[in-house]
Amino acid sequence: MRTTVDIPDELFRRAKSEAALRGRKLKDLVADGLRRVLEDPAATPAPQKSPRRPRPGSLHERMQEFCGIIKDGPPDLSTNKKYFDDFGR
Repeated sequence: MRTTVDIPDELFRRAKSEAALRGRKLKDLVADGLRRVLEDPAATPAPQKSPRRPRPGSLHERMQEFCGIIKDGPPDLSTNKKYFDDFGR
């Protein structure tokens, strides 16, 4: 059966030269590759996902370098309830 498949130029060139080195037609090389994938899917590499950006982490992790830089203040504002008076109003 005839069909049209779009493949990247570089992959086409590599496949065409590999077929020539083996003394075979490109269509035979493609058919063999499809057979291998369909007969043993576990042997084929998993599709590659696009790389994920690393998660930025928590605000606390990002602010570590600033912890403790205020002089003459309490080390932790949550230790004294008066610092929460009128909070959120």
